[in-house]
Amino acid sequence: MLKLIKITAISNQLTKMKIKITSNNGETFSAYLKAPTSRPAPGLIIIQEIFGVNEVMRNIADKYAQAGYVAIVPDLFWRQEANIELTDRSESDWQKAFELYQNFDENKGVDDLISTMKTLKELPECTGKIGSIGFCLGGKLAYLMATRSQAECNVSYYGVGIEKNLDEATNIQNPLMLHLAEKDEYVSPEIQSQLKIELSNYPLVTIHSYPNVNHGFARIEGKDYNLEATNLAQNRTMEFFQKYLD
Repeated sequence: MLKLIKITAISNQLTKMKIKITSNNGETFSAYLKAPTSRPAPGLIIIQEIFGVNEVMRNIADKYAQAGYVAIVPDLFWRQEANIELTDRSESDWQKAFELYQNFDENKGVDDLISTMKTLKELPECTGKIGSIGFCLGGKLAYLMATRSQAECNVSYYGVGIEKNLDEATNIQNPLMLHLAEKDEYVSPEIQSQLKIELSNYPLVTIHSYPNVNHGFARIEGKDYNLEATNLAQNRTMEFFQKYLD
């Protein structure tokens, strides 16, 4: 069940809109959606970092729409503060982002992502095939989508806290790709080693490591952005989506 709020044509090639999604308890939350004109197309859920649905997340959705996917970015902080947009460029934004992160309920977040997936499947623009891609907090949630949802495939960029839910890996039924930043200050080398060892038992899981880069290496214009690692990860991700969604 969804409500369209605004629809805008973009260069006669893409359509963007803000929609309302009904949660499993009947409340609604917003999402940014961008769709290509070549439809129907596979759906892709872009899962936010701790900074909310900001320009970075919308730009990622725009790029995947240009690549031929119906891309949607749900606002997962709506229970705390709806429509918040933060950056990694100020101390006050970092403090606010960590406050939101620390009070975030991951289980409800996954429920909201599953509600988003159901909504996306209902859209005539979508083929019904759905994948997810998440960054930071969203990287953890992309892993949980692999363990708790029927999404066709999922991609995690520098997900934080995956080790706390490794017991759920037995539930993975569809392909999952993890991108790890070897200098990630939030995911220690010991934890990265643990992930590689324990998830190596699951043939549906692929893990790529990127040396000499920090958490957030794919955040364009972010303080830790690394072009080379971003391009390599992006190429691997696109091949992955083309294989399992197209």
